[in-house]
Amino acid sequence: MSAQGELSNKGSARDLVLRLADAYAAIATVEAVVLSGSQTSGLGDGASDIDLYVYSRSPISLEDRSQVAAGARRAEIGNAFWEPGDEWVDGSTGISIDVMFRDCRWIEEQLDRMLKHHQASIGYSTCFWYNVLHSESLFDRSGWFGQLHEWARVPYSEELGAAIIAKNLPLLRQNMSSYIHQMELAIQRGDLVSLNHRTTALLASYFDVLFALNRQPHPGEKRLVKSAEQLCEKRPVDFAEKIADLLASLPRMDASVIEAAERVVEGLEKVVRVGK
Repeated sequence: MSAQGELSNKGSARDLVLRLADAYAAIATVEAVVLSGSQTSGLGDGASDIDLYVYSRSPISLEDRSQVAAGARRAEIGNAFWEPGDEWVDGSTGISIDVMFRDCRWIEEQLDRMLKHHQASIGYSTCFWYNVLHSESLFDRSGWFGQLHEWARVPYSEELGAAIIAKNLPLLRQNMSSYIHQMELAIQRGDLVSLNHRTTALLASYFDVLFALNRQPHPGEKRLVKSAEQLCEKRPVDFAEKIADLLASLPRMDASVIEAAERVVEGLEKVVRVGK
């Protein structure tokens, strides 16, 4: 399938995406190329780059990957800090490109873990599901991605939502080693780095619960407040303000931090109780 005509974006970004999709499609092991991220979620802004996902049955050589990025102003080929990927700034347009390379079997296993076996994670449980759902196919050699996308369109199961809430909600403040307890210890030690780290973990589980409660696949780490406002009908009263208050309190390193965290968690617990 040609990449032409599949993308609604206009101008140089559109032309660039289609050219890149065709370049990856010429590599024999590539099964599919899709566009995802803020370009397809409707939450993009002027700082948004182009996020491409390249699915293959076997690894793509660094030489082939370098050829696709030829002429870049700056390029990092062979990044392996998170998912395998390449990043570069296009030489002719100045647009930033972020390409992730995924094994076809690997993403099938991720969806199977969530959609069939209802397995939760600590934070971001359903991000891969959301990513597949909101990816736009640019090239699909055999129709594999179309089938994957159709599989991902199943309803959000009660079992999965319950599993995510059961795994993440107690970590907020119920367990002996809850995030709020760890935040208290960090304040006692005067450890601002640890306090920030535990607050970030608390918010990761908080949003995992919130999206699960609303039976919405998790959209990822960016613009979470805005996403929750758009996607979640059930949400705590003034949750955005309470989260902002918590984050603003961190440098004080005193009891006001825990009080703010308690307000954030209490609001979510109340919504969970009502929502059950």
